[in-house]
Amino acid sequence: MYPPPSARGGLGLTPGTTAHRLRIIERFAPVLTDTTDTYSEWRGLVVTHSVKGVQVHDARLVALMSGHGVTQILTLNVGDFARYPGITAVLPDAVLPLTP
Repeated sequence: MYPPPSARGGLGLTPGTTAHRLRIIERFAPVLTDTTDTYSEWRGLVVTHSVKGVQVHDARLVALMSGHGVTQILTLNVGDFARYPGITAVLPDAVLPLTP
């Protein structure tokens, strides 16, 4: 069971457990780097979709994804990405059951 999106406090994992999980994720998923177009794409998304508050960070992720041709994101907050056409948000349980 995952915390509600309103918690926004993480999963309660230790730094060691988090580092271990990141190493596993990094084996299967590339780390994307910013391009010179990321800011322009992000700004356009914020304006087009009237993004505000903490969700501007989600728009930044979408801008970065767009620049790299990535269409899927693994997230605990699937609804936060519903406004972005062409982006499919996937819950971790749909890929691999995670237990603390």
